[in-house]
Amino acid sequence: MPGSFHDFFCQSTDGLKLRGRAIGPQGSSHLPVLCLPGLTRTSEDFDVVARALAGDDQSPRHVVSMDYRGRGQSDYDPDPAKYNVAVESGDVLAVAVAAGVSRAILLGTSRGGIISMVLAAAQPALLAGVILNDVGPALEMGGLVKIKGYIENPPPMKTWDEAARGLKALFGNVFPALTETEWMDWARRAFKPQGDVLVRTYDPKLGHVFDAVDPENPPQPIWALFDKMAGVPLMLIHGARSDLLTAQGVQDMKARRPDLEIVEVADQGHAPLLADEPTISRIAAFCARCDQHTHP
Repeated sequence: MPGSFHDFFCQSTDGLKLRGRAIGPQGSSHLPVLCLPGLTRTSEDFDVVARALAGDDQSPRHVVSMDYRGRGQSDYDPDPAKYNVAVESGDVLAVAVAAGVSRAILLGTSRGGIISMVLAAAQPALLAGVILNDVGPALEMGGLVKIKGYIENPPPMKTWDEAARGLKALFGNVFPALTETEWMDWARRAFKPQGDVLVRTYDPKLGHVFDAVDPENPPQPIWALFDKMAGVPLMLIHGARSDLLTAQGVQDMKARRPDLEIVEVADQGHAPLLADEPTISRIAAFCARCDQHTHP
């Protein structure tokens, strides 16, 4: 058994409280895994995969996830301009230091994957392998506009059932196979009680991230950062129904990195939940290969 999750807190370089969440043996001979969530997401998104990796009989790992500033149990930033990838990359490094992690396999969902690419340029010694969860150097405007639409001024919900129904209304078309229990589990990760209502687990001011996003001004691809991961074992998990990373985007990444390992997750969109056994098995096998890459 991997034991239980342990929450810890540290400070960012500008004095905000950051929350980390760890499970599994420290000082293991196997590489640790550092989990980086999506834009509005929290550490809990990785609980299922973290528990599996930490409790693996053959290669138990120390797994650390985190809440960026403005999310979950980390402090909200009084300056919304600091909700940016460069600052959040610094937050990741602060949590890694506090967790005693100097070299790790990075598992980055969406924005966490972009931060992984930034760290490949800024702190290459940290990266022993990278798993990108439904993100690449070029993102689809339609997917970005959809995210912009639902993170700005999210309405509070009165009950957990209402929260679960709201998520299903938003994402049911790209996650058609989820059960009612799974929608409720998602709701309990995405909302928190506040007074007599439920609110999202992120600072609403995070919507400012999308101020400059519009179809007339698409973001430029970040291939130069993608290329910084050259020589590092690389896996891509792709939601077959993703509206942020297309099949063509996957092919373009594979052309750039022929050794890219691709896991396609059927009946899931952006971003795969990393809770099904086949995907977790592929992640575990990739981590084992990263061990061999580090210590042949």
